[in-house]
Amino acid sequence: MPSTLPEDPSLRRRVLVATALVVVLPFAFIYTFVFVTNAVLIPLLESQGSGPYHGRVYVDPLFAVVVVAGGLALQAWKGPDVVLGSVGARRVDADEYPELHARVTRLAQAADVDPPAVAVAHNDAPNAMAVQGPRGAAVVVTTGLLETLDGRELEATLAHEVSHVANDDATVMTVAWLLPTVTYYLAIATAYVLYGMVRALGHGGSSRNRGDGAAKALLVLIVTALVTLAVSATFWAASVLVHRVLSRYREYAADRGAAAITGDPTALASALRTLDEGMESVPDRDLRSLDGGAEALYVAPLEGRAFTDAELVSTDVFPATHPPTADRIDRLRGMAGALE
Repeated sequence: MPSTLPEDPSLRRRVLVATALVVVLPFAFIYTFVFVTNAVLIPLLESQGSGPYHGRVYVDPLFAVVVVAGGLALQAWKGPDVVLGSVGARRVDADEYPELHARVTRLAQAADVDPPAVAVAHNDAPNAMAVQGPRGAAVVVTTGLLETLDGRELEATLAHEVSHVANDDATVMTVAWLLPTVTYYLAIATAYVLYGMVRALGHGGSSRNRGDGAAKALLVLIVTALVTLAVSATFWAASVLVHRVLSRYREYAADRGAAAITGDPTALASALRTLDEGMESVPDRDLRSLDGGAEALYVAPLEGRAFTDAELVSTDVFPATHPPTADRIDRLRGMAGALE
């Protein structure tokens, strides 16, 4: 049957730009480290009496292509399973969740896509997402979502996730979360190492009391840590561009797709309001089990919640991944008005 989803050339362009960024940024990351090694770290070592070093660090472009292409292929192939594992979700069959499978299959037929697999995470936080790779797609829901939404709201939320699959943006986002997550954790780890070295220096007396060799080694370590921190932070910011280009817009597109599939925009508006209002009452342990860098994939953001302890990693790795929920609801109500 023909798809009920509206054409969206702007989304297609954004998917292409985001895909290009996903491919280009790893190369830039590699060669930036090569540049700073040759321009900063090797001269620093030589100035401290080490060396001289003949020649400079070089990465063969063909080797870089093999590494990056292999990494992206592995992420595309294993990425969905990694994301499912990170939120504690498992694929379920139709015997275990017959009604859920029937809904997803029916909605996929309306969108003219192959029915995605269905996965469930035992978690009180009401949320859902779609992941996609070469082996197919999966729609993931939490038990909290199944218990919180009524049938009409659940149908609209599942239609939203099926729209992500039909729009092919789920594949890009499944792959795109890796680089910002890696660079974020690398920057944080480097910052802790740098902090530890500064603390050790402060408690150990002046460098003159430590010996010239130890002082030189410490200087090299501190500069190396600072360079690594700067490069990692820069590429974290650059990789977040992927989500700036695609993540917010794709939510609007999936909202429009869900409205087209179900013919009931107010159902998704109601679901979003229910999720937005219900998230604050969810125990921190359940929210944190959804944390870890996959927030851009969720139907509802985790940010802005009242936590009893530290902020979530997801809100740091991917800040502002979703449009304001109130704006999404207003747009959906506007669609409903246009249908009347």
